Amino acid sequence: MEQSRLPGPLGRAGELMSAPASRRKFIRYAGISGLAATVLASCVKSVSNYKGDGTGPTNGVVLPAGDVGILNYAYVLEQLEAAFYTLVVADPYENIPSLELSRLTDIRDHEIAHREFLKTALGTSAIQQLNFNFTSVDFTSRASVLATAKTFEDVGVSAYNGAGSLIVSPTYLGLAGKIVSVEARHAAYIRNLITPGSFADMTVVNSMGLDTSRTPMQVLPLAQPFITETINGSALPTS
Repeated sequence: MEQSRLPGPLGRAGELMSAPASRRKFIRYAGISGLAATVLASCVKSVSNYKGDGTGPTNGVVLPAGDVGILNYAYVLEQLEAAFYTLVVADPYENIPSLELSRLTDIRDHEIAHREFLKTALGTSAIQQLNFNFTSVDFTSRASVLATAKTFEDVGVSAYNGAGSLIVSPTYLGLAGKIVSVEARHAAYIRNLITPGSFADMTVVNSMGLDTSRTPMQVLPLAQPFITETINGSALPTS
């Protein structure tokens, strides 16, 4: 089956992700080291825009077909998570323990790296930068922040699991597998912060020891309330 080709430097990206590279090398390739401080500072400056009030752009964003569409679908989710954790770290909730802030900062950095990696790999096929509406989140409340983080991480893991069978290219599938394994680590940590010992309970892992899986059409409605633009995934593959 012929698939749309990605114009971005995915060949180089694939080599990097496959090699035993350090996190610093990965972030450097993703375009956020060297200028990392500048990029993170710009993210913080955009905090008010990200929090939003639902009055930003409302035009629809159509995800294309094939592997390019699936990678853009992942890019939507990584943009969402990166925006959320940027806000969390920029203005932490009250009395946050230093270790907890450090771990959430690590998660933020991972999500930014994933976002920038996908953007670079997609090149001119990448969808636009999205706007987000986090008015339902009380960023001063640990319970609200962690509950939202849990939702994003659990949905994200299930999204990658569900998208795996839809990816044709073995290279792209391998890259998705490397990202979802990191997302699963995030999910376990967040769950354990909320309820110690719940890192892999039966709400996300079934009796066969298999993780939850959702299709794009199941995931997008869960993410949509936090995204200002309407995401149209009708062209995405279903099998």
